[in-house]
Amino acid sequence: MTALLTLENVSAGYGEAVVLTNISLSIQAGETLALLGRNGTGKTTLINTLAGATRQHGGTITLDGLSLQKLKAHERAAAGIGWVPQERNIFKSLNVDENLTAVARAGRWTPQRVYEMFPRLAERKSNMGTQLSGGEQQMLAVGRALVLNPKLLLLDEPLEGLAPIIVEELLAAIARITRDEGMSAIIVEQHPQAILKISHTAMVLDHGTVVHASRADELLSQPDLLDKLLGVAR
Repeated sequence: MTALLTLENVSAGYGEAVVLTNISLSIQAGETLALLGRNGTGKTTLINTLAGATRQHGGTITLDGLSLQKLKAHERAAAGIGWVPQERNIFKSLNVDENLTAVARAGRWTPQRVYEMFPRLAERKSNMGTQLSGGEQQMLAVGRALVLNPKLLLLDEPLEGLAPIIVEELLAAIARITRDEGMSAIIVEQHPQAILKISHTAMVLDHGTVVHASRADELLSQPDLLDKLLGVAR
């Protein structure tokens, strides 16, 4: 089976600074990868590299048979990358509905389906981005990525700084998007147990290199190893 996403010996960073070294991975269609590691190990840089926001120093990136490394960020979005960065990057000068309709592309994910998944957004269609809570902004950022109808969804710490009730809502939504709807995804998160439960595979980075790769359930079942790799298992 041909992988949806393939990275081979990818090195990347910012300017002349190399953060990632010889990263290789593959993701099948419908598969979710939990991308883990302590702070500063290169997780966000890897997500940014896939989205086209870093300088790639070597290696190849292929999405559904298309080489990405020479494509700009907007061209990668058109090719099927849906990116939810830590900064969320919603249009704060537009209301919720305008944020969704401004970027929507034809496909099964429509603004209406986003509202069904996130009723809070449906109740705030006319609210400007600046009038939303942090959790609502994150829901909107996920919704904006979905209405692009991407092949691969990149989520960079989607639960960071959110209230527990919002975390539960977002986790349920992410599980539906990936597990139930079959969206391929890479999720960077500081809550490994929560993300591993809804992921198929797991990868741990340290100092910009891969130090562990396995099935997600295998890593979740080994708390001592998780603690050794991340220092957060207990």
